[in-house]
Amino acid sequence: MSRLSIDLHECCRNGRRIDAELNGAIEAACDKRIKTVEIIHGKGSGQLKKRVLRFLQQPEVKARYHRLEKDSKNHGRLFVHFKH
Repeated sequence: MSRLSIDLHECCRNGRRIDAELNGAIEAACDKRIKTVEIIHGKGSGQLKKRVLRFLQQPEVKARYHRLEKDSKNHGRLFVHFKH
């Protein structure tokens, strides 16, 4: 498995659930040595994307992944790349 995908549309109004989903995806990627996590946040007003980016910029989270890529063709998703 080289890619893990999470969709945050269902939990967009619940901040704790968003953080739990993101933490779970990061943990799974590290444990299973998955190279890429695709985070689907949707286009909308951009508030969910900002929340996801703030979460990923936390020092303890940022230390776990290699780089962050914004999809140039679809502004409603991000890719988090890991170097294991």
